[in-house]
Amino acid sequence: MATLTVRADGPMTGYSRDKFPHWSTVSGSCNTREAVLKRDGTNVVTDSSCAATSGRWFSPYDGATWTAASDVDIDHVVPLAAAWRSGAASWDQTKRQRFANDLDGPQLIAVTDNVNQAKGDQGPEKWQPSVASYKCTYARMWVRTKKTWGLSVNSAEKTALNGMLTNC
Repeated sequence: MATLTVRADGPMTGYSRDKFPHWSTVSGSCNTREAVLKRDGTNVVTDSSCAATSGRWFSPYDGATWTAASDVDIDHVVPLAAAWRSGAASWDQTKRQRFANDLDGPQLIAVTDNVNQAKGDQGPEKWQPSVASYKCTYARMWVRTKKTWGLSVNSAEKTALNGMLTNC
């Protein structure tokens, strides 16, 4: 946390989700979304096009369990728009694509679809998981993602993260 650069958010000028090509092919016909569904699910069965046809997914944000992949979104822990405001605006499209499809870090997780939509592009100063016991994990994931990708934090974001981490 101490090594993150604190600065005001940059403007949204020029932002578009299309500048972060996501759900890239991982292997064969499987894309990043399908890879996360398989990784984060239990007993996941896929069809010949790699789409999940059955399985179980636990959403750590709200504690819900789902058996239909359509009820699950893949969350960018640090939303694409938040990344844009904190440094990704200066990246080339190749780096933005790597960020949007990062399977190596804690950036992508399967969560309840409407919870992910409610989170939107908000940072931890405006949105936190409703499951109190997951807030430490979420804050650590956020900080690790920001650190790994060289993204800044704003002062309200840093205050919120420090508050979350203090309670770990």
